Amino acid sequence: MKDILIIEDDDIMLKAINNILNKNGYKVVTARNGKEGMEIFDRGNFALVITDMMMPYTNGLEVISHVKSHDSGGEVGLIVVSSIGSEDSILEAFRLGADDYLKKPIMPAELLIRIKKILNDKSNSLI
Repeated sequence: MKDILIIEDDDIMLKAINNILNKNGYKVVTARNGKEGMEIFDRGNFALVITDMMMPYTNGLEVISHVKSHDSGGEVGLIVVSSIGSEDSILEAFRLGADDYLKKPIMPAELLIRIKKILNDKSNSLI
């Protein structure tokens, strides 16, 4: 199974998502800001990226663009988790290639369902 990359600058949210995914058998790599996240993404083999929108150095929209412009970008699922709920930012995230958008605070069961759906959709599109 490929890894899931979580890019989140809020330590509590990062630990919460990490714990949810680890308890459900996912292999997780974490980054504390967008710049670090993009560097880790370039060195890894990820099935899914979960990113915050507002972060130091590089924001979530830049992360989405970076992931989707990568050679494997079309195969990588992308979920935005953010407290920003403005229609403009949500639409821009989808326009750039995000597969889903969750507003903080997240519900663990909803996050897991959305992850499973995206990973299933991505693996079926490769067949």
